[in-house]
Amino acid sequence: MPVVYLNARIFTGEQFITGHAVITDNGHITGVVPVAEIKADDNVVDLQGAMLAPALIDLQIYGGNGLLYSAHPSVEALSATNDYCRAGGAAHFMITIPTISREIMEAAIVMVRTYWQQGGKGLLGLHLEGPFLNEEKKGAHASKYIKVPTQQDIDWIIQNNDVVKIITMAPENCTPAQIKALRTAGVVVSGGHSNATYEQATAGFNAGIDAATHLFNAMSPLQSRAPGIVGAIYDHDRVCSSVVVDGIHVDFAAVRISKKIMGQRLFLITDAVTSSTTGDYQHTLKNGHYATTAGILSGSSLTMLKAVHNCVEKVGIPLEEALRMGALYPARVIGREDVMGRIAPGYQADMVVFDDQYQVLHCI
Repeated sequence: MPVVYLNARIFTGEQFITGHAVITDNGHITGVVPVAEIKADDNVVDLQGAMLAPALIDLQIYGGNGLLYSAHPSVEALSATNDYCRAGGAAHFMITIPTISREIMEAAIVMVRTYWQQGGKGLLGLHLEGPFLNEEKKGAHASKYIKVPTQQDIDWIIQNNDVVKIITMAPENCTPAQIKALRTAGVVVSGGHSNATYEQATAGFNAGIDAATHLFNAMSPLQSRAPGIVGAIYDHDRVCSSVVVDGIHVDFAAVRISKKIMGQRLFLITDAVTSSTTGDYQHTLKNGHYATTAGILSGSSLTMLKAVHNCVEKVGIPLEEALRMGALYPARVIGREDVMGRIAPGYQADMVVFDDQYQVLHCI
């Protein structure tokens, strides 16, 4: 049965409009029409003046509500993460696991398939952050699992490309042939945890690396005589990068500078973890972020709408653009911008309703 959402300030993905209603049917948007066209007997939901925007998309999150996925590869952990995401305005997420054993990776893949088979919502697939990283930029990742990819490793990922949708790799530790094989299989390759030179990073980008993982964090910095991977990201006309806008992972001024340089190529993630006292990765909440037992920064406590809020209030990015950074641009990274990230006919009916204080009222 069609549902009509009205009495909202609607952000279409392009602009805010008023005096209109959004009509949905069977999970898709069928119309965005003037309110005058709505009939008295339509199934109407009054949003009472709130804002209605495309639901946000988190391409890097490790768990939620006390269940870290790498420690609990289970349907329950995926469901808990989905609940956390929806409460923060994200209808879709890419569950992420760090550099870890093959056994855990295989269990994580099996549980994603099981979650989907059981009708689980929100989950786009699996983001492997590792194990093909640079030891010198490992951050909170476990050294004992870091390795250089072999052809067998690449083949294994490709065999599981129904689940593995993104992989973070250090560009200097993989070959153009490996990058091309992953891209041909539909896996998004993201450069990260890298000590690459500008030349190495640029070569990886030109070979097909699509994106970069959490700009500035665990990557070679921009310096006058060594531009590093940050410089290569800035300088490339195609490569996008995620960024964690919590004021802890990256200073807000650095986000503002990066946005001026990168424009639509910069998008939001939470990189959120949750408290965990078991397994290879144990996280404790400290002053608005998570850290390992050794005190290393290991993840944020963000939600996607809080990241949008920070972009507006702390960075000075217009709300329209901040919302695109959280929805349309992530959809573009995974090749789904034709069905996600906008409120328009033919798009999925995935929307977030929030108030002037950036509190989520509904995740549709």
